[in-house]
Amino acid sequence: MKRVPLAPWLRKRLPAAGEVERVRRTLSRAGLRTVCQSAHCPNIFECFARGTAAFLILGPNCTRGCRFCAVPRGVPAPVDGDEPVRVAEAVRRLRLEYAVVTSVARDDLADGGAEQFARTVEEVRQRAGARVEVLTPDFAGRRAAVAQVVAAGPDVYNHNLETVPRLYGTVRPGASYQRSLRLLERVKALAPEMVTKSGLLVGLGETRAEVRSTLADLRRVGCEVLTLGQYLAPSTRHLPVARFVPPEEFEEMAEEARALGFRAVSAGPFVRSSQGAAELFAGLPARVAVPGS
Repeated sequence: MKRVPLAPWLRKRLPAAGEVERVRRTLSRAGLRTVCQSAHCPNIFECFARGTAAFLILGPNCTRGCRFCAVPRGVPAPVDGDEPVRVAEAVRRLRLEYAVVTSVARDDLADGGAEQFARTVEEVRQRAGARVEVLTPDFAGRRAAVAQVVAAGPDVYNHNLETVPRLYGTVRPGASYQRSLRLLERVKALAPEMVTKSGLLVGLGETRAEVRSTLADLRRVGCEVLTLGQYLAPSTRHLPVARFVPPEEFEEMAEEARALGFRAVSAGPFVRSSQGAAELFAGLPARVAVPGS
């Protein structure tokens, strides 16, 4: 596929370095990683400048090889038993009121890493008193793993679909569209009041009709919060961008999502699932009924 030249609306000015360096030093001293760094997020400087970060637990290497993602595939690291405490202490030192915790996929673990998620949520609550959003992998469909994370009581349970079902074999080999939908549905069945969230990257070759259908699927399983962002290829080894979606089209998709009943939507070329998570959560309006309920 021919590579598309970068669109002019995808250029941004970098913020001052002071707060960025403070966050980097705090993470480095604690021996922690962020998805901002590992996934080459385009918003890393803005998020670090605001003193925020999305913590990446369970090691640097993923057991899968999604073709859109910069997180490396490799031999998984042993589970670090002290990691939940270090994350909590970093949240406290950074004075965060809202922390996002995500991970690589760990298909090598019997629970997919669910216990580490649960312990991290609990430690952050106890040591830092912060709200917590988890962004989990699909745990290879393990229902008990989802239940363990839900039982820890995160404020938001996020699991990204990433793309439309037709593109899963190309974009997310090893993942399953229906499995991901079932995970979000399971969270709502276990904890109806827990906020569920998901996100899509566009520009991978999907059609607008496919996006609409995917958003309808998310609403059918009770998903309430949505992020829509532009796919940006991390390197020449990753999937090329099929199209750069203009800002006005993001606005149209956001309006369509709100019309379907999503309580909060963030959409734009640079939007990512962890970006502005605290603000998105704080701005949630009252719940609406799930279609068909």
